[in-house]
Amino acid sequence: MSGVMKRRGLCLVLVAPSGAGKTSVSRALLEREAELSLSVSATTRAARPGEVEGVHYHFRSQEEFEAMEAAGLLLESAHVYGRRYGTPREPVERALAGGRDVLFDVDWQGHLLLRAAMPEDVVGIFLLPPSITELERRLRTRGQDSEEEIVRRMGKARDDASHWREFDHVLVNSVFEDTVETVAAILHAARTARARNPWLGDFVAGMG
Repeated sequence: MSGVMKRRGLCLVLVAPSGAGKTSVSRALLEREAELSLSVSATTRAARPGEVEGVHYHFRSQEEFEAMEAAGLLLESAHVYGRRYGTPREPVERALAGGRDVLFDVDWQGHLLLRAAMPEDVVGIFLLPPSITELERRLRTRGQDSEEEIVRRMGKARDDASHWREFDHVLVNSVFEDTVETVAAILHAARTARARNPWLGDFVAGMG
């Protein structure tokens, strides 16, 4: 794109119940879309082995996080298992102004907060599993969780699924490759929205 024909980037928010395939779809999308990058959240939890500041998370103390929140430097924030997570505002706004798209890994609550903060920039996609039986099978196949944790995750998945009406697009993730193609198609279509391309007025006027 030339400097004259520069579009505004968008916020692609992909949300799904645990086990519905969101992480795999996100990774596939990031690999194929050069103009898409993953939003890096701020968190108060400690870094785990192998995690890098500014790559996996922005690691902040409780006091630093609260100061960011009070100053309006976060687009959204949440409490998760006693820790704080939030999306820094400045990197997202800089990316959108530069014509780059940002992918968000948040829950349905984060989606609502992002939409409230940037109503013209958010495209929300909700992924559903093929069935509740398949979702449970996927959770058990991972072999990472206790029976109690699986029951908890299943309950949360049912609650998460009840929020599907809050999203622009809802997909059933039955065939992984098809889901990735559809999400990419939604992204490409959103890039052509009139509001994302302020250069169009001058371009059309120049056609005489």
